Amino acid sequence: MWYRLLYGTISFLCFTWLLFTWGVIDNGKIKLIRMNDETVKGMLRKAGLKVTNQRMMVLDMIASHPAEHLTAEEIYDLAKVNSPEIGLATIYRTVQVLLDLHVIDKVTFDDGFTRYELNGEESASGHRHHHAICTGCGKVYSLVSDLLDSLEAEVMEKLGFLVMNHEVKLYGLCSECRKNEEKKKEVMNREEREK
Repeated sequence: MWYRLLYGTISFLCFTWLLFTWGVIDNGKIKLIRMNDETVKGMLRKAGLKVTNQRMMVLDMIASHPAEHLTAEEIYDLAKVNSPEIGLATIYRTVQVLLDLHVIDKVTFDDGFTRYELNGEESASGHRHHHAICTGCGKVYSLVSDLLDSLEAEVMEKLGFLVMNHEVKLYGLCSECRKNEEKKKEVMNREEREK
């Protein structure tokens, strides 16, 4: 039994170390990257589009919930609180405009939903950031650093294949779900011993 606790502790420490190494946590806080509103307004104008309150509100909804990776319906629900007249079709159109301008990115986590996140600064390699997804509670962690540059260089060297982009999704259990699993196992073990 003690080895399970030791394994869980080591796993947690390794995962935390990876989050610090990948740049997700800085001084105990999760780093969030946001494109400047004036930059977005300039991009809209350059594309011949109007800067509307709805567009900026949708952007703000996504920006103010970075760890949640909202669906269009969730953005709609949030937007209706401050702007009850807004329609779901407006949200979908606005999301598409922001996607076309590369202000936001579309992400999927194999849960049947299309989600959106800000298109933050790219890593040195120019690729999107990666995600760690808890299979217990569904929490998603954004990982900022890109550790695949050496693999891409090897692929180029050995195969002549130029990697343009990649996406990494790590699936596992967050620290809270792991603690809950350990508690369940302890209870089950205690019940087995009492029989």
